[in-house]
Amino acid sequence: MPDASRLRIAIIGAGIAGLTAAIALKDEPGVEVQIYEKTLELREVGATIALGPNGMRTLERLGVADALDESVAFRNESRHPMIYRFGCPQIVQRRTDLLTLDVISHYNTDEVVSFDTHSKSVEERHHTARFFRPHLQQTLARHLDPATLHLGKAFQSCSFNAELRKLVITFTDGSTEQADILLGADGIHSPVRQFFVSTSKTRITGWTTFRSVFPISHVENIPNLPREAVHIWGPDRTLFVTPLAQGLFSVVGSHQEDPNEPPETARHQVAAWDSTGTVNDLREFYKDWSPLVRSIVEATPYTKVYPNSAADGLETWVLGDGRVTLAGDAAHAHGGAYAAGGSLAADDGWAFAQAVRQLLARTGGWSSSTEASEEIAEAIRLYERTRKPHTDRVQQTVQRRNEVMVQRIGKVESDEELRWRISNRPDLRWIHEHDVVNAFSEALRGSDSR
Repeated sequence: MPDASRLRIAIIGAGIAGLTAAIALKDEPGVEVQIYEKTLELREVGATIALGPNGMRTLERLGVADALDESVAFRNESRHPMIYRFGCPQIVQRRTDLLTLDVISHYNTDEVVSFDTHSKSVEERHHTARFFRPHLQQTLARHLDPATLHLGKAFQSCSFNAELRKLVITFTDGSTEQADILLGADGIHSPVRQFFVSTSKTRITGWTTFRSVFPISHVENIPNLPREAVHIWGPDRTLFVTPLAQGLFSVVGSHQEDPNEPPETARHQVAAWDSTGTVNDLREFYKDWSPLVRSIVEATPYTKVYPNSAADGLETWVLGDGRVTLAGDAAHAHGGAYAAGGSLAADDGWAFAQAVRQLLARTGGWSSSTEASEEIAEAIRLYERTRKPHTDRVQQTVQRRNEVMVQRIGKVESDEELRWRISNRPDLRWIHEHDVVNAFSEALRGSDSR
């Protein structure tokens, strides 16, 4: 039976946002957290995931230091001042006083054109890292009591029972659970978001990715194989390749189609997320690219298809009469936030937990009184003020980028124009190095002034 003296929080979804929120609250004596996951086993759908300095700092802040370890996190060799690019016809050396995040290469020559940088203030252990998704999820899950995770529980509905003064959550198997707060962290097609905001619908962006993760032995004999994360741009598609921890390698091909095309001509857009693709499609996309790219794609043993979706930002994250909110893609279905989705989700989880702690501090301990119900709503508003201004800006930036990509379909781009576009891409350190601790402090000061 739930302990009535503790604030009971139900988290829907065991992805990064849900797990980090639960980890952040696991040692809070006045809180009981339960996680409900629709799958029958804890497995992350997808291939690779990147965490920027903000996400890495948050994991360390949560005590998940093992996620920063090289046994699960792969960082570029080029985080040092000297960059060695092995993916070119000859070794290219570039020197920078800053530290490298990602190398971007020309699609036909493999020439290094540009690179992203960390700010000087970023410590080495917080440098951008790439993970095989299951490795990261399993690492996070080890920090939780297995008894708090309930599998095979797909969300169906939620209502407030005035007599119990509890939310009653119903699952598709007919079972129910009670909670004081519901956090929907159930992904871009979030049933929780759709239940409480029926007008919120996802839409296809036309950007489709083909993702593969496999043992590096498939490609390790290829001459000049990149030994770091490399993003190769073409006029209408890209190829991302990176080694991963534990002897793995990832290939991610991406291309843009018109989201308004009929299904018969845009077949990849109607594929199910994480559906099996064909390597022949992948090879066809890159048949005119450099010999190095063709060698890597030819050696790729399989691929899966991921049609990209997005949704407009929500007017508010305070839902269900102030007792329900969202995190991760469920809150900000951006449709491809420059490989920042994992960090955004981790920061959401941390900020939500801090807002809950403020709730307990203000109330002096949990009570199901009317006043406490109002305090729950204020805690969720504090969480919203911490995160929503930043994620709204991210969504708007991604949406503008997607619109430009669609407008560019069919246009001929010269070699020099492509080089200019690569070299003049926007500086996105405001996304990857966002300071969620400072944002929470500012939101809290705003609460105190009111």
